[in-house]
Amino acid sequence: MSFPLLMIIRYAVLILAVAPLLYYVTACLAALRFFRRRDSDSSSFTPAVSLLKPVYGVDFGSYQNFASFCRQDYPDYEILFAVNDDSDAAVALIQRLAAEFPALAIRLISGSEQVGSNRKVSNLIALAREARHDILVLTDGDVRVGRKYLRKVVAPFADQRVGAVTSFYRAIAEKNLGAELEAVGAASDFFAGVLVAEWMEGMTFALGASIVTTRRWLEQIGGFAAIVNMHSDDYELGHRIVKAGGEVLLSHEPVWTMYPAQTARGFWNHQVRWARTVRLCRPVSYLGVIFTLGLPWVVAAALVAPNKSIAAGYLVGYLVLRLAMAWTVGVWGVGDDVLRKRLWLVPLRDAIYFVVYLASFASNRITWGDQQFTMKQGQMVAKGGTRPAATAGTTSRPQS
Repeated sequence: MSFPLLMIIRYAVLILAVAPLLYYVTACLAALRFFRRRDSDSSSFTPAVSLLKPVYGVDFGSYQNFASFCRQDYPDYEILFAVNDDSDAAVALIQRLAAEFPALAIRLISGSEQVGSNRKVSNLIALAREARHDILVLTDGDVRVGRKYLRKVVAPFADQRVGAVTSFYRAIAEKNLGAELEAVGAASDFFAGVLVAEWMEGMTFALGASIVTTRRWLEQIGGFAAIVNMHSDDYELGHRIVKAGGEVLLSHEPVWTMYPAQTARGFWNHQVRWARTVRLCRPVSYLGVIFTLGLPWVVAAALVAPNKSIAAGYLVGYLVLRLAMAWTVGVWGVGDDVLRKRLWLVPLRDAIYFVVYLASFASNRITWGDQQFTMKQGQMVAKGGTRPAATAGTTSRPQS
C-alpha cells in the first residue's frame, strides 16, 4: 500500500471518528430540549379507557406490575387480560387481582384464535373485540406504572390530531450481567436515538412498553390484523398511524419494565434478534448507526493517530461525551436507576453491541423463544413450518 493512500486512510479514520462524538453532543441537546418541555395540562379530559394486556407467563415482578394498573387515579377504566390458555401461570395472579379489587372491571380472555405468527397481536385482536371503550391502552405484562399514568397518557387525546401516545421505560433488573447490560443499553443508547429522531423528524414510530391509541385511528390502519405477522408490532403500529395522518407523541410519563436474569446465549440471541429487526424495519437509518458507535471508531483513531496525545484525546473524548450522553438521557431525563448504578457498564455494552451490529447483517433469521423465523419485509415467516411464536405474549425491548 502506497504512502499517500495510508495517509488518506489515516485522516479519513480521524475525521470519521469525530462523527459519533458529535452525535453524543446532539443527543444531549435533544434530551435537554425534550425533558425541559412539559406536557400540556388536560387533566380534566378523562374519558373511559380500556386497558389491553396480553400476557405470557410471570416473572419476578408480575404481581406488582399487574396491581399497579389496579391503583390508577382515574375515574373510569377496565382491564382486559389475555393469555394463550388457562394453564398460564398469570391466570392465578389475575384471579387474585379480581378478588382484591372487586370494584374494578377486570376480565380475562383465554385461548383466543391465533390468526398470525405474532401471538401477542392475535391476543390484541381478541382484546380489542371485547373492549368497551374507544381509548385503548396497550401495555405488556412486564410493565409497571405510577398512579397518575392513565391521566398523563390519555390527556393528549383531547386533541383529535393525536393518533398515539407512547412512553419511555425505566428498568427494574435482576442482579444478572445480561439483564443489566440490556437495561443500560436501552437507557443510555436506544433512548438517545429516540430523542434525536423525535427532534429531527418527529415521532414516526411507537415504543412497545406503552402505546395509547383510539379505535378511530386503529380502524384507519386496518386494525391489529394488519400487523399480526409483524415482529416489531409496536414500531409498525406507530408508523402506520403517522402514515394515516395521525401524530405520535412521546410522553413525559415513563413506565417501568422488567429485565429478568438470562444466560449468555439468551442475551446474545435477544440482542441479535432486535438488531436484525431494526435493520429490516429501517434499513437506511440502520446503516447510519455505524456512525453513532463511538468505541470502535475512537479505538481505530487511536491506532492510526500520529502521536499519543491525539490518541489519548480521542479515547478521553469518547469516555467523557459517551458517559455524558448516558447520564443526560438515561439518568437525568428518563430517571433510570439501573443506569445510574451501573454507568460503568456503558463501555462494555458498547463493545458488545458493535459485535452484535456486525452479526445482524449475517442473515435475516431470528430466534424467538425456542423457534426460528425468517424476516421478510418486516414479517415473521416460520422456518420449516413450525407453529407461530407462543412467546409473543410480551414484547421484548429493542436495544439499538
